[in-house]
Amino acid sequence: MKLLRYGPKGHEKPGLLDAEGRIRALSGAVADIAGDVLSDAGLAQLRSIDPETLPLVEGNPRLGPCVGQIGKMVAIGLNYADHAEEAGMPVPSEPVVFNKWTSCIVGPNDDIEIPHGSKKTDWEVELGVVIGKHAKNVSEADALNYVAGYCVINDVSEREWQIERGGQWDKGKGFDTFGPTGPWLVTRDEVADPQNLSMWLEVDGHRYQNGSTRTMVFTVAKLVSYLSQCVSLQPGDVITTGTPPGVGMGIKPEPVYLKPGQTVRLGIEGLGVQTQKTRAAE
Repeated sequence: MKLLRYGPKGHEKPGLLDAEGRIRALSGAVADIAGDVLSDAGLAQLRSIDPETLPLVEGNPRLGPCVGQIGKMVAIGLNYADHAEEAGMPVPSEPVVFNKWTSCIVGPNDDIEIPHGSKKTDWEVELGVVIGKHAKNVSEADALNYVAGYCVINDVSEREWQIERGGQWDKGKGFDTFGPTGPWLVTRDEVADPQNLSMWLEVDGHRYQNGSTRTMVFTVAKLVSYLSQCVSLQPGDVITTGTPPGVGMGIKPEPVYLKPGQTVRLGIEGLGVQTQKTRAAE
């Protein structure tokens, strides 16, 4: 299934994408794409519904983040060896973990705000992993059973605040609008191998990132297991798993960063496409 949330910001309704790519309303079945709905039992109940019996959503509504009530967004840095190389950093021996504040999460096609005074706002296409049930001290072999599904995330990053301002990476990763999520949550039964998905990102039509989850240092299963050793994962938590090479910071001979008035497009095989306009923060 491809689950989604549509409508004005803060008032999104649950829906799913039918076989023809049309949005069907799920409000009569569930309150939101969140919590217990993401469990195996909750997803099985949704799977039992014939999409043709659901109301068709007319028009082209705004899409919100594909998961509601996200408790935490845990991010992984330097998880592609070739990206670590372009960043001039060693390939990590253990996952590099930081947080993206939930206030940064927006819909997949919402605007990206360039922070006041920023000259180093960057892009990162990433595979998002949505947790479906409570996970604590889970084994790597069992870890994928705790995953509800997958989505596209743009881990927008302000490099000066991330690297040059002292302290943790969190500061440069959590500005408002720095977490576009969606367009939909693709349930894990439709993703045969999360370690074999192509991914790409373009700015104003120029392709900067063209990679694959095959080159992850730590697999999705390893990350879910590892994180569950140090923090309990709850239904609706999201792990954003790192980016392949091609970020603006790594462009030679001079880095390239986002500025207001640009268009960013990114996608992951089978998981959909995001499109964002950049604008100056108010």
